Amino acid sequence: MKICMILSLPFPPEEGIGYYTYFLSKKLLDNGHDVVIMTRGSWKKVQMEKYQGIEVIKVPFIPLYPFYLKIHGMFLSDIFRELEPSIDLIHYHSPLPPLIKTKCPIVTTIHTPMLTDYRYIRMDSAYSFFSKLSARLVSYPMEKKLIKASNVVMTVSNSIAQELNEEYFLETKKICIVGNGVDEKYFCPGGKKTEERKYIIYVGKIDAEKGVYDLLECGKIVCEKKPDVSFMLAGRGRDYETLKARIKDMGLQEKFLLLGQVSKERLLSLYQNAVLCVFPSYHEGLPTVLLEAMACGLPIVSTDVRGNRDLVKHGENGVLVPPRDPRALATAILSLIDDETLAKSYGENARKFIENNYTGDQFYLKVLRCYELALDKGR
Repeated sequence: MKICMILSLPFPPEEGIGYYTYFLSKKLLDNGHDVVIMTRGSWKKVQMEKYQGIEVIKVPFIPLYPFYLKIHGMFLSDIFRELEPSIDLIHYHSPLPPLIKTKCPIVTTIHTPMLTDYRYIRMDSAYSFFSKLSARLVSYPMEKKLIKASNVVMTVSNSIAQELNEEYFLETKKICIVGNGVDEKYFCPGGKKTEERKYIIYVGKIDAEKGVYDLLECGKIVCEKKPDVSFMLAGRGRDYETLKARIKDMGLQEKFLLLGQVSKERLLSLYQNAVLCVFPSYHEGLPTVLLEAMACGLPIVSTDVRGNRDLVKHGENGVLVPPRDPRALATAILSLIDDETLAKSYGENARKFIENNYTGDQFYLKVLRCYELALDKGR
C-alpha cells in the first residue's frame, strides 16, 4: 500500500504531531508499505527530500492571510495530481491541512479539534484577536469540511472522539480511537544516571497554554525548598524569549535551563537522567512527550486535563494536579523528590503501562485496521 501523509507542520519534525507522523511513517515503511509526506515548504519552490528513507515533498506556502490555505491548497492539488495514480490512501493530520479533490480513500487524524484550540487562544494582542476570529469563522468550518470528506476519522483519545461526536455531530461509527505509539525499544530506562545534576525535565512548546509560566512559579517554590534541584526545558515556541526574560527577572537563571530544540539522542539522555517529568499544559490531545518519558521509566507530574489523564493514572504512575495551580504542581513534585521509593514505583509502572498499551507495533496494527476500513468504504 502507498500512503500519502498530508500535514501543515515543519518536517523534519519539531513537535508532537510531526513526531507522530514521522513515527507512523517509519512503522509503515518497516512493514513493507510506501509513504510520501506532503507538507508546507517555503514560498519559493517545491522541495523534494528524503528523510530517513521517507519521501518528503515540501509544497510552496505563502503566508498571505487570510488566503494562505487556499493558495497552499492550489499548489498541493497540482503536485498531488501527478502522484494520485500511485496513491492508495490519503492520511490527513490536523491542524488544517488543505482538502484536495481526489478519488482516493481518506483517513484524517484529529489531534486536537480546532474548537479546543480556539478556546485557548489568548486575547492579549490584535494578532491573537484576529487569530481567534479566524479560528472560529474560517478554521472551524474548514475542519468540519475535512471531517465530512473523510472515510474514517482517527482520534488519539476517547475525549476527542466524544468532542467530535457532540460538537461536530460526527457519527460514532465513522470514528476510530487509535491513540498514539512510541518507540519503546529506543525510549527506555537508561540504568545508572550519567549526570550529577538533579533535575526535572519539561519537553514541549514554550507557549503559555503549555503552562510554562505556572512551571516557573512552581519551580521557584521547589528550588527554595530543594536548592540542589533544577529544571531543564527542551523545546521552542512563541513565548521562548519572554520566558527567558522572566527567568532572568526572577533570578532563576541557575535553576531554569532553556535548551531550545534538542536532538533525539540528547532528548533520550535528558529523559534517562531526569528525576521526573513535569507537564503542566492546559489542554492536550495525547502528548507524545508523556509517552516518551513514561517509556523511559520516569514518574510524571502533570495537569489533570484531557489527554494527560488518558496516560497518567493518579497514584499509579504519576500525580495529576489541577491546571493553573503552581502551588499544587510544586507540592506534587516535592512529594516525589522526598519519597524516592514512591517515585521509583511510579516510574516502573509508567514503563509497564507503555509496554501494555502504547508500543509501536500496537499502534501500527490499530492504524492498519483503520486504513483497511477506509479502503473498504472507499471502494
